Amino acid sequence: MRDFGDQAFVARGPSIFGQIARVVPAAQNPRNAFQHLVTRKRVTLDRKSPVLRYHGGLTVWFTGLSSAGKTTLCQITHRRLAAIGFRAEMLDGDEMRSHLCRDLGFSKQDRDENVRRIASVAKCVVEYNTIALVAAISPYRVLRDEIRTSLGSFMEVYVNAPVSVCERRDVKGLYQKARAGLIQQFTGIDAPYEPPTLPDVECQTDKESVRTSVEKVLREILKRVLVSSAG
Repeated sequence: MRDFGDQAFVARGPSIFGQIARVVPAAQNPRNAFQHLVTRKRVTLDRKSPVLRYHGGLTVWFTGLSSAGKTTLCQITHRRLAAIGFRAEMLDGDEMRSHLCRDLGFSKQDRDENVRRIASVAKCVVEYNTIALVAAISPYRVLRDEIRTSLGSFMEVYVNAPVSVCERRDVKGLYQKARAGLIQQFTGIDAPYEPPTLPDVECQTDKESVRTSVEKVLREILKRVLVSSAG
């Protein structure tokens, strides 16, 4: 059975961030960047499988500590949706940091701006009747609530794992560096993480399998997008 610490199955092809980053400088409005590329057919949303039915867009926001399992859940959910014919695109917070947000640091102001830029791209994806799967720490509750309000069609997934478990999974050694003072303002060590009070889905990744977590997320996604399209 796959575990959240298994790094062997998380690779995938270029994301939408990678496509945008090749032609768009850092700090350019991501909404304009996305629309620029779509207009010129330079962004390819995932459409590998026949679409079984029309469905509306939805932002699924995976929040939690580093190494809690956000990216793992996001990627497997993406593959499962594609396999049954649903349009989905994964937006990864680490990729965002490397491309459209490479001008930002880790102050609270910069963290908030990072989340807002991700949300801006997600909104564009949703407008094309596509499910945007976002994996981002997004540590501040108030800002996540702001994003929920601004996006409208929004589903919050709390990827919940204790810091001790995240540290054991951390193949990059980021927690160790943070505890040694080599990384400043690291979420969960010397910067806060504010967990959701009422998430739409909670995945306790230290207690449940990847399959169990993914199934919970998929059930909620399908309930929302199928009800939305039926209406």
